[in-house]
Parts: sequence; structure tokens; C-alpha cells
Amino acid sequence: MAVAGTRKVTISVSGELLAFADRMAKKTGSTRSSFISSVLNEVRERELERLAAEGYRYFGSEAQEFSAASGSAVAEAIGREYDEHL
Repeated sequence: MAVAGTRKVTISVSGELLAFADRMAKKTGSTRSSFISSVLNEVRERELERLAAEGYRYFGSEAQEFSAASGSAVAEAIGREYDEHL
């Protein structure tokens, strides 16, 4: 029976891949559809993790550049506020 939100599709795969999917489904105690869905989900999760890491690397270096460029201005502003409270 289909899980809510799932779609029934027709795909073409080699006989070798189909046999592999069937063997793995049997080995894991799942259906062919369930096995293929879980493999696709794992690939999607790895891709999302890769994209997140790429974003962190990009924005991390951008944040470091901004921090270096604005550090003296922030220090000056904080110094003024500190001096005004004395």
C-alpha cells in the first residue's frame, strides 16, 4: 500500500540494477520500492549536507573578511560609547 505523499512511477533500469535492488530489498526485509526510496533518500541527504558545507565555507570566509574590514570601526565605536559612559 502506498504511503501518504508517495507517487507511483514507472522507471527504466538495467536488469542488473533491478536484480540488485530485489536482492537488497529481500536482504533488508523491505520491498523493492521501499529499498529504492531509501537509497534515493540517502543520496538526497548527502547532497543536502554537501550543499550546507559548501554554504558554510563560502559564508564563513565572507564573514571573516567582513570582520577584518569592520573590526577597527567597531572598536572605535565601542571605545566612544565606553568613554561617554565614564
